[in-house]
Amino acid sequence: MKKIVSIAFLVLVLGCGPRDLVKNQNWGNALGTTYSIIYIADETLDYQQEIDSVFQVLNQSMSTYIPTSDISKINEGDTTIVVDDMFREVFTVSTKVHEASNGYFDPTVGVLANAWGFGPGEQLELDSLRVDSLLQYVGWEKVKMNADNTISRTSPSIRFDFNAVAKGYAIDRLGALLDQKGITNYLVEVGGEVLAKGTNRISGNEWTVGIDDPQVETGRQLKRIVTLKDRAMASSGNYRKFRVDPETGEKYVHTINPKTGYTKNSSIMATSVVAKTCAVADAFATSFMAMDLDASKEVLNKHDELEAYIIYLDENGNTQEFFTDGFAALVKQ
Repeated sequence: MKKIVSIAFLVLVLGCGPRDLVKNQNWGNALGTTYSIIYIADETLDYQQEIDSVFQVLNQSMSTYIPTSDISKINEGDTTIVVDDMFREVFTVSTKVHEASNGYFDPTVGVLANAWGFGPGEQLELDSLRVDSLLQYVGWEKVKMNADNTISRTSPSIRFDFNAVAKGYAIDRLGALLDQKGITNYLVEVGGEVLAKGTNRISGNEWTVGIDDPQVETGRQLKRIVTLKDRAMASSGNYRKFRVDPETGEKYVHTINPKTGYTKNSSIMATSVVAKTCAVADAFATSFMAMDLDASKEVLNKHDELEAYIIYLDENGNTQEFFTDGFAALVKQ
């Protein structure tokens, strides 16, 4: 139920600034997407080796596309794996968001992601009976982290898939790396998800981030521009990540409703969530794609720490926008 290509990307205005400040930047490919990390300092720095290490450790822990990763071994039935700190933290975040979203965020949808053709496993021919049979292997209440940091599952067919939270968590770890280095002004972006700390001291402005218009399927056009400081933002949308059956022409979007087992084709076109950490923003952005708008509003009313922007179609098929008050205040006019 997770996008691969995010709907947000950076709009960076880096003008001429004070001579004693240096814009340091690392960029490349990781986690199946691209990344860009900008950090302002009073000297030239290069943390590429440390950045690569963060991605390497995260992949070894949670990549379902690496057969030797911990999560892949657990999915294949290895009950002896002692998970690392990263896995434990993502497991804890997943538990909290699962509860807060009334079960719409559920990383045990791995078996369904594979079946619908959005995972590393075998794609299946699905009908209502097959979907119902797979649903017995979905449910966060069916997995447990033990005291010895091993993982238990009620069935060996249950498969973890942290794609809806791991990218955001990676950004948080990269931010923690920069914090440890004493960097107080930076912008970390991985696949469109972002974490902003401090300000862009070279331009003298807050960090500025753009959100794509979900109705523009070719190329990119901004729908909104927001400013961020000491916060993270993650976005999700179905408009670019979908699969079309070559025989029937039917379109299957990648957001999977863990309650029904079906891919979600709803009036929700795209979501953006602002939170203190990118892992939390990432997980809720995905959850709101699977939920109806009213259900998302109920969750947001209970969680003042979240701000959200949801693009949707009304009953007449017209595009509408919902903002929490806090998110509206971030929008650059």
